[in-house]
Amino acid sequence: KPTHVIHLAAMVGGLFKNIRYNLDFWRRNIHINDNVLHSAYETGVQKVVSCLSTCIFPDKTTYPIDESMIHNGPPHSSNFGYSYAKRMIDIQNRGYFEQHGCRFTAVIPTNVFGPHDNFNIEDGHVLPGLIHKVYLAKQTGSALTVWGTGKPRRQFIYSLDLARLFLWVLREYDEVEPIILSVGEEDEVSIREAAEAIVEAMDFTGELVFDTTKADGQFKKTASNAKLQRYLPGFQFTPFRQAVKETCTWFSANYANARK
Repeated sequence: KPTHVIHLAAMVGGLFKNIRYNLDFWRRNIHINDNVLHSAYETGVQKVVSCLSTCIFPDKTTYPIDESMIHNGPPHSSNFGYSYAKRMIDIQNRGYFEQHGCRFTAVIPTNVFGPHDNFNIEDGHVLPGLIHKVYLAKQTGSALTVWGTGKPRRQFIYSLDLARLFLWVLREYDEVEPIILSVGEEDEVSIREAAEAIVEAMDFTGELVFDTTKADGQFKKTASNAKLQRYLPGFQFTPFRQAVKETCTWFSANYANARK
């Protein structure tokens, strides 16, 4: 008889896995979300906090994006299956609230990374994939090849910071409407800058190469954290390079058992 649920279950993956399996991303996530939310309703759960993603926002939009813009147009074509499935959580939360008074809500983190991530190079997200690549390039003495031009820009949030914010949402945030959990717009970095931060953290001295035959995906999806700032003006995010360093140190120390 749980009273509170944090719903993180999902089929997830990086850009190239999404491109290959859009139907699977749609079907599996729709089933997961409906099962979790309806089971929570049937068992009388007081609060469910589900996890969305900034990729749910329209591809053609103005920046920064905010919580009011989720349903304003189609998402990027590369991951439409995952994006639409995640958008439907917001629709379902509204339905449970209007019909049954349920306090179900959702958070929208930007790109999450940290210890215990999925460091798979083919299917993982960009930052853990790059960490694994740098580790291997360092072992073999080869160049580091980054897929794409390195120009797309992302906001990254450290998993430990996100965990602290999740608990705040669970205990204090009473809106059904979603809330973006992110560092500020000014903390957005390019994929090149992220790769350089990893190179520095792991003392990699080899060559850095960009494979421009590979897709870049969405150029940027800059999110506003103004709503979060209104609620928690004093929240301190871990500096990006410090968080990257801690993640690289964890991965190197736990390479044998890390997800990869």
